[in-house]
Amino acid sequence: MRRPSPLPPQGGRPADAPLRPRSVKPAREESPRPVADEDLQETAPIAPLFVPPAAPATSDAVPAIEDDDVEPTETTPVGWRDVWRAARSRRKALRAEVRRFTVRQRRRRIVWLSVAASLVLVTIATVGAAYSPLFAVQQITVVGTSQLAATDVEAALDGQRGTPLAAIDASSIKAALVAFPLVESYTLEARPPHELVVRIVERTPIGVVSGAAGYTLVDAAGVALSTSPTPPAGYPLVDAAGGEDGVAFAAIGKTMRALPADLRAQVTQVEAKTADDVTLTLGGTNTRVVWGSADESALKALVLQKLTATRPPDGVAVYDVSSPEVPVIR
Repeated sequence: MRRPSPLPPQGGRPADAPLRPRSVKPAREESPRPVADEDLQETAPIAPLFVPPAAPATSDAVPAIEDDDVEPTETTPVGWRDVWRAARSRRKALRAEVRRFTVRQRRRRIVWLSVAASLVLVTIATVGAAYSPLFAVQQITVVGTSQLAATDVEAALDGQRGTPLAAIDASSIKAALVAFPLVESYTLEARPPHELVVRIVERTPIGVVSGAAGYTLVDAAGVALSTSPTPPAGYPLVDAAGGEDGVAFAAIGKTMRALPADLRAQVTQVEAKTADDVTLTLGGTNTRVVWGSADESALKALVLQKLTATRPPDGVAVYDVSSPEVPVIR
């Protein structure tokens, strides 16, 4: 309902002013205007028709949740695929954390594995090359022979040609060198890529032993080096009681090995009945040298060398060096 307009104030229009007819406007629907504060002050308060009873105050009271604060959700059933995906995601996250915290350890492990793999590869390559034809024997060199012919020894070892240096058969080489009695010892030296060096130490003959088969050339150990029907030149005749296995022959062997080459070449005969009475005969003068035992043989040889230099054997019958500190010349 529209409120009546207020009366005009007195004196607003003169009393004798003619009244103007008011124009009547057609009624129209007006939109409701907003209620102003002054309008609310003039209306009476509205009393509620129903007041709900207050809930009892308790310590365990749960605050009420208004429906407007909860968003409606749609319940979806969980399947085995969802569980599998969640488990896989959890495993991936766990692996990522483990990798992040073990990065240094993995780097060290990679470095060590790389070094070990490199060493293994180098070892395999080296062994493979050593046993390959790249390092096969093509040349055999014999060193240290004076009485033996080096060509004969090389021919005996010819079967080793074509064998890799790392696969040389030492037993077959030993069997080939046993055929040479003058070989006392030997060593093998591989010189890559294709050379095999055989260093030989020959036995030193000390004299000739007469026997039923002829004259046998022997060394200080009594090893027979060769046998011939006539005595070989340049070697003394050995006469030892008990043969090559007796103590007398052992003393003769030590004595002859201690002599210098020039004196050994002058000896024509060596005899001994025991280990303490070795006697030498020098040259065509038949000068005797009383040596005694094999003890101090190096000193006795030095004394004998000085005696022969001062008193040659052609004017001496006996050199006694059994006591080298007090030698005797007769």
